[in-house]
Amino acid sequence: MDSNQRRKSGLNLPAGMNETSLHLETFTTSFRAISNLSSPSKATCSDRFIPCRSSSRLHTFGLIDKASPVKEGGNEAYSRLLKTELFGTDFGSFSPAGQVSPMSPSKNMLRFKTDHSTPSSPLSPSILGHDGGISSEASTPPKPPRKVLKTPHKVLDAPSLQDDFYLNLVDWSSQNVLAVGLGTCVYLWTASTSKVTKLCDLGPSDSVCSVQWTREGSYISIGTSLGEVQVWDGTRCKRVRTMGGHQTRTGVLAWSSRILSSGSRDRNILHHDLRVSNDFVSKLVGHKSEVCGLKWSHDDRELASGGNDNQLLVWNQHSQQPALKLTEHTAAVKAIAWSPHQNSLLASGGGTADRCIRFWNTTSGNQLNSVDTGSQVCNLAWSKNVNELVSTHGYSQNQIMVWKYPSMGKVATLTGHSLRVLYLAMSPDGQTIVTGAGDETLRFWNVFPSMKAPALIRDSGVWSLGRTHIR
Repeated sequence: MDSNQRRKSGLNLPAGMNETSLHLETFTTSFRAISNLSSPSKATCSDRFIPCRSSSRLHTFGLIDKASPVKEGGNEAYSRLLKTELFGTDFGSFSPAGQVSPMSPSKNMLRFKTDHSTPSSPLSPSILGHDGGISSEASTPPKPPRKVLKTPHKVLDAPSLQDDFYLNLVDWSSQNVLAVGLGTCVYLWTASTSKVTKLCDLGPSDSVCSVQWTREGSYISIGTSLGEVQVWDGTRCKRVRTMGGHQTRTGVLAWSSRILSSGSRDRNILHHDLRVSNDFVSKLVGHKSEVCGLKWSHDDRELASGGNDNQLLVWNQHSQQPALKLTEHTAAVKAIAWSPHQNSLLASGGGTADRCIRFWNTTSGNQLNSVDTGSQVCNLAWSKNVNELVSTHGYSQNQIMVWKYPSMGKVATLTGHSLRVLYLAMSPDGQTIVTGAGDETLRFWNVFPSMKAPALIRDSGVWSLGRTHIR
């Protein structure tokens, strides 16, 4: 074929090849062959390989989407010509409604769409950001729950530690000295040195019912079974003051910055001021049974008291009548704790018939939440470092529980005491608690993180795991 013949045919063929030796099927014929695949009665032979479209995921390509607008300055004539040459002259028709015919490919034919029918891969767009980068949720793994050791790191024998729900015989000072009332005596255990000091012996006719350090940790008050309140210098082991006023045992004590308050089986609360000579400066009457719970708020403006009459009373600083009478508990209220993180937030726990921890807003008087713990609530204490609290329990599980507030999710449940966990105190750094029970043991637990960072498991070399005696 010469050059004139090639030009006439419109095909640029190699030398030695003519139009008769080359048979070209138009795309129209091939496409009709494709459309006839659905009819098994017709068989069309073709030189083109037609893949199985059911597994090719072609639906993820926008083949029949609305055409994209042509970019400004685009060569429309060239596009039409190219489409005609590729798909035939009858493939450019439009439907009457102005939409692209299903048989007409759009200019978005190779635009990939997300396939939502298949499960997401680890790198699927559901966990990727819009810019293709890993989203913050995917890049930041969920924070693992804080680990709390389930065993005490130290155990002290405490002979004659009474199994009495209404007494308060353990307290830990801000100077890191633990005071424990054992029978007629009070013993001091210095945590840094494990040194044990006998503070006092009340004699055979009296016994220790409560102990409470001042906030500075220099002086300790002792409530006795005869109704006295004694104040001792903890450093010099010397008695400073003895005050009367109660008719029977003084089972609970609470210090504010200047006032020492005492609660008794005689149902009264007395305020003592060491700066005056009188035994007490005021008396609060409101409970109908023994007062067993007593706590000042951190700002000294409110005093909460709990009694065996199932009442929780809140007193103002200079009030002779309770500002709030909260009667939702159905058992004795010994466990009382003010939140150090939120003003006017008070937690209280009920005895065997109640089993609930309740939260109160003392400004409005409303109950914020109530959680049934399943057993007698003996003590409550808020963490100083994080918004959590710990509760100790008696009948019937004798457990220690750490809670996250306000969700009240359980952080840890600790067991080890064989009798009711009646006593609770917290170390000055807020990381360790000590619990006491009628099984005559004191157990030390690391339950809270430090103020600055999550607490690591403390080296057992610092705290001996051996069992020692407090006296």
